[in-house]
Amino acid sequence: MLELSIFDLSLLLTCALMAGLVDSIIGGGGMIQVPALFAVLPSFPPATLLSINKLASSVGTIGAAIQYSRANKSPWGLVIISSTVAFFASVAGAYLVTQLPTQWLRSALPFLLIALLIFNIKSNAGLIHAPKHQHRKQKAIASTGAGIIGFYDGFLGPGAGAFYKLFYTRVLGFDFLRSAAPAKFMNIASNLGALCVFFFLGYFDWKLGILMAIANLVGGQIGTGIAIKRGNAFIRKGFFILVTILIFKTFYDAFLK
Repeated sequence: MLELSIFDLSLLLTCALMAGLVDSIIGGGGMIQVPALFAVLPSFPPATLLSINKLASSVGTIGAAIQYSRANKSPWGLVIISSTVAFFASVAGAYLVTQLPTQWLRSALPFLLIALLIFNIKSNAGLIHAPKHQHRKQKAIASTGAGIIGFYDGFLGPGAGAFYKLFYTRVLGFDFLRSAAPAKFMNIASNLGALCVFFFLGYFDWKLGILMAIANLVGGQIGTGIAIKRGNAFIRKGFFILVTILIFKTFYDAFLK
């Protein structure tokens, strides 16, 4: 395992727990987990740290997805198709990120998030469950969105979980609670796709990854229980807060760092 002091390990596990809690409610737990890994282990290859984050996030998200799917019936046909597309798109994105610079995408991301935030605030998206499309069209649209976001998750990744949820609420007409399980399963698929590439290239540390995965899972179970209890309005407010933070963070990363 990577050489860590008790303090550093405790810090990483605490951040993983908080990331799982935040991610299970509104998405974006990687905003906590990734900076923590890079701060504690600055000398290690970025791909190794990203792969640890992906494993921890995947395990925590699986736990949250199962809990959400028990609370609300999931459209499994839609989930399976879109998750498969997200997986392969993420594989392509993760491979491409080893070949191309990502600065152009980092520069565009905060402006894209601002547009999406304004677009979503102007509607009641996520409060009412009113699917907009019939089954075949719904699957085609969901697969397209899963492909785009999955590729982004493999290629860069910050806020991908929030993008999945935004896509389901704004484009497909789901409410926040019913979009939670499909969005989580797509996020799991794109995390696993990127992980396959990192594993193949030899970037990983199993022991630290498993410890952080357990902490992330615990946080995810706590957060999911809170979200199911508090409902759509609570999740919507948290979602807007998260996207606003993402805007500031991505702007800082792209132009000020």
